[in-house]
Amino acid sequence: MRPATREPQAGPVPLLDAIRLVKRFGTVTAVDGLSLSVAEGEVVGLLGLNGAGKSTTLHMLLGLITPDAGQIRVFGLDLARHRTEVLSQVNFAASYVDLPGVLLVREVLDAFAMLYALRRPKARVAELIELFDLGPLSERRVMDLSSGQRTRVQLAKALLNAPRLLVLDEPTANLDPDAGDRIRGLLSRAAEENGSAMLITSHNMREVERMCHRIHFMAGGRIVASGSAAELAGRYGAEDLEEVFLKVARG
Repeated sequence: MRPATREPQAGPVPLLDAIRLVKRFGTVTAVDGLSLSVAEGEVVGLLGLNGAGKSTTLHMLLGLITPDAGQIRVFGLDLARHRTEVLSQVNFAASYVDLPGVLLVREVLDAFAMLYALRRPKARVAELIELFDLGPLSERRVMDLSSGQRTRVQLAKALLNAPRLLVLDEPTANLDPDAGDRIRGLLSRAAEENGSAMLITSHNMREVERMCHRIHFMAGGRIVASGSAAELAGRYGAEDLEEVFLKVARG
């Protein structure tokens, strides 16, 4: 059965515009003229095989590395010129990023709340601990948590500053099906209720079908196919997004 199309909010306002981005590492062009946008209240998926250029793209959008060419505008501002103002309203979570292992979960969230200069840091930390069901874990060291529990802490950290743009790299990779389902619902509601935008990468096609309004497939540093899950399935004569992924990946 082909996936249903999720509809974004009416009249979305662009929050992110990446225009003809290029990034080279020596003789290797990791990203080659990539353009994409994410609108207010929209969830956009960025898919592709390992090495397609997804992580390099995310790192440019987060200001971690500088494009060799192209422009990134976030909230209408040029990222290169307004880095501090932009990044104060952005957050990021990835399954491969480690938090300070010797700290307690509550200490980690308290520390990031202070770094983000939140007006009511204690109240916000308490809210996220409840939202992600971290109460029983709050006095445990991060290094003693399972990978799935660490993922929940990462996502709680990522929502602390109520970001207008949330970038997620494999956000539920280490979660069991029940926890993953609950977290996906929570993240989707956050985007819809707050008008925030999300850009996510994932190898979980059901997750992408459920969460994303639009999907971009990358190969060789370029976007080679775009559309909703239903549109892509129809274009490629596929039953679902996983079949689309395989057809795109195999050329």
